[in-house]
Amino acid sequence: MKCKTLHKDLIFFLEKELPEKEMELVKTHLAECSNCALFAEEMKKTLGILEAERSPAVNPFFYTRLKAKIENREPEIKQVFWKPELVRVLQPVLFSVLLILGIYTGIKIGQPTPAQMISVNAADQEIISFLNEMDSEPIEGFLME
Repeated sequence: MKCKTLHKDLIFFLEKELPEKEMELVKTHLAECSNCALFAEEMKKTLGILEAERSPAVNPFFYTRLKAKIENREPEIKQVFWKPELVRVLQPVLFSVLLILGIYTGIKIGQPTPAQMISVNAADQEIISFLNEMDSEPIEGFLME
């Protein structure tokens, strides 16, 4: 058996998952090859450490202790900062005030400022002067020329 093949099958050998014929071949190779025997020993130690970490010892009384702690724990008392009756009254009042404030703000935004009114009036007067000149000249006479 080649060392490369042994390295591939070594984990299965250590976990005893190989068929009998291959188990015998691996055993004979490990007896003959000192490098592979050393590698197998290191692999066995590593797997032992992993196995110890994988399955920690379970304390049989853990569940009973945990259950007792949960049952003996006192329920938390919620402290009410506001009385529920007061909240029931203040909530609609607050929403009404916010609604009125929003409507008032919308009206104020929509109203023009006095400076805008003056500029609009000046622009209106310029347009009116042009319109008055058109009254003085008939359009038919203008087009006939």
